Amino acid sequence: MNAVVPDPTQFVSLLAYVAMLLFVIAFMLGASYLLGQRHKGRHTNDPYESGIKSTGMARMRFSVKFYVVAMLFVIFDLEAAFIFGWAVAAHEVGWSGYWGLVVFVATLIAGLIYEWRVGAIDWVAGELRSARRRREVR
Repeated sequence: MNAVVPDPTQFVSLLAYVAMLLFVIAFMLGASYLLGQRHKGRHTNDPYESGIKSTGMARMRFSVKFYVVAMLFVIFDLEAAFIFGWAVAAHEVGWSGYWGLVVFVATLIAGLIYEWRVGAIDWVAGELRSARRRREVR
């Protein structure tokens, strides 16, 4: 059995790429170190975003509803990405791809209706229901 030994000249471009990458990284780190500000003020390490001073702790508790909405957003955002991919390849996939898309969208619509029925999307009604329950318990 003969082992195929790669020619070392094939790796010249890879080595050149790695060398340039390391040079760019070293240059950027060195330039930021040399040109960066070196002052220690009272508010130097305080977080600052969009002109709003931070108040309170960073470890705040959020309602689970925020995470549910984030998951629903990701699901329906991916739906748009899949539909866009189908639209690009619609001519090649033909009618079978179209019916596959119809089944996909119907499944997502059924999921949306389920989330709506469960109340995952309706924040205000859920808060009103819980407030009524609190009043009834008292």
